[in-house]
Amino acid sequence: MQEISWILILEILYVLIIIAVCLRIIYDTRSTTKTLAYLILTVFLPVAGIIIYFCIGTNYRKRKLYSKKITTDERMQKQIKQQVYRESKRIWDTVPENMLKYKKLGRLLINDGTSFLSGRNKVDILINGEHKFAELLQCLRNARHHIHIEYYIYEDDEIGNEIKHILIEKAREGVDVRVIYDDFGSRSIRKRVVPELLAAGVMAFPFYKILFIALANRLNYRNHRKIIVIDGTIGFTGGINICDRYVNSDKRPDAVYWRDTHVKITGTGVYYLQYLFICDWNFCTDDTLEIEDDFFCEPDISAGSSIVQVAASGPDSDNPTILYSTIQVIGMAEEEILITTPYFIPGESLMDALCVAALSGVKVVLLVPDQSDSRMVAAAARSYYGELLKAGVEVYQYQKGFIHAKTMVTDKNLSVIGTANMDNRSFELNFEVNAVIYDSEVAAQMTKVFYEDLRFSKKIDKWEWEKRPLFKQLPEKLARLLSPLL
Repeated sequence: MQEISWILILEILYVLIIIAVCLRIIYDTRSTTKTLAYLILTVFLPVAGIIIYFCIGTNYRKRKLYSKKITTDERMQKQIKQQVYRESKRIWDTVPENMLKYKKLGRLLINDGTSFLSGRNKVDILINGEHKFAELLQCLRNARHHIHIEYYIYEDDEIGNEIKHILIEKAREGVDVRVIYDDFGSRSIRKRVVPELLAAGVMAFPFYKILFIALANRLNYRNHRKIIVIDGTIGFTGGINICDRYVNSDKRPDAVYWRDTHVKITGTGVYYLQYLFICDWNFCTDDTLEIEDDFFCEPDISAGSSIVQVAASGPDSDNPTILYSTIQVIGMAEEEILITTPYFIPGESLMDALCVAALSGVKVVLLVPDQSDSRMVAAAARSYYGELLKAGVEVYQYQKGFIHAKTMVTDKNLSVIGTANMDNRSFELNFEVNAVIYDSEVAAQMTKVFYEDLRFSKKIDKWEWEKRPLFKQLPEKLARLLSPLL
């Protein structure tokens, strides 16, 4: 009898825990789809469902990881915002006529992220790691005042060590070198590379440090940004991490061909990348970096004429700015939308935007990998292709290797190059950054690159896709049920 009473007490306790967790899910999860998914997991997968929720589902957005401010002085914050509005208005008064239609997008990024419109930029598109690193290494060697690096993946390998040696050399020359690395994505550099950097005078800190006890709460909020700012005038961002696999080299003939895109910005467009770095630095160092004039240098007036605006979002944002800006870009397109993404698990709003555009007569082309590095994510992505194909979206699968670029080009006028994938993790959970480039010449170059990639891709036939046997579709349907959690 005593044994039965203990079992009854444990059952009652478990039911109370389930109720408490369900209430937490309902209260804390913004998306209805995700709420239902977590509730099903919690109720129908005893114990394991609760563990999964607390590992990947807890939402700390309302608790704010940190305040995205370059200064805590409210008066100065107001002055910065006023300056952003003035500078952006001045730029809009000088833009070519074909760019005026993007005013709504510009206002969105100003109002939601205080990201100003910047003119006088030179934009260089860097295709694949072998081109990106050649340009980056030269710029690092030429640094005179400071180097700011913020990366999701920094590996202890050949390219990682080459960059390490340059950073150490520059630090010994008196250049201020600051490095932020994601503690999960860059875990291979903890034991050797980071201590060597610190010993040489490089300031290096992990972003949102992972401790074993806090592991469950912190795996969700990764710093997926790739930002480098050199001397306040040169900036890099895009999809390419500091890692050998991004370099297609004869030294690695058996390696998978890695197709990716990065961008180098020279000019005032670097200011917002610098702003993001300083905010992130102040957070992960628990210190306030004193603002110097050299952090926001006046660029060479002849640098270029591209207009650049930066979109950034993360758990520190009031809204999913990158998702909003992506939907806005799609909605403003009149002729053509070209999207490249390695991970495609869209929410309802993004799916609706793509289908509406295609049904409205806009040519929408989606380029995704044929083979992904995640079977579950790939299966979930395939579950969306049927709806897109019915709406008239063209879907291509890249065959040459793995395509990791995160880009979008519309109407041969506007380009987006950045770190954000088209999935819930990038839009809601990770810290991400995209460069929005208002320049028809850059867009024409990006369009050419996109169609070159299509030469190595296979178009999915709508009718063949619909006729696939049910045993092939079932894993995709099941994976889609978990797509809000991926």
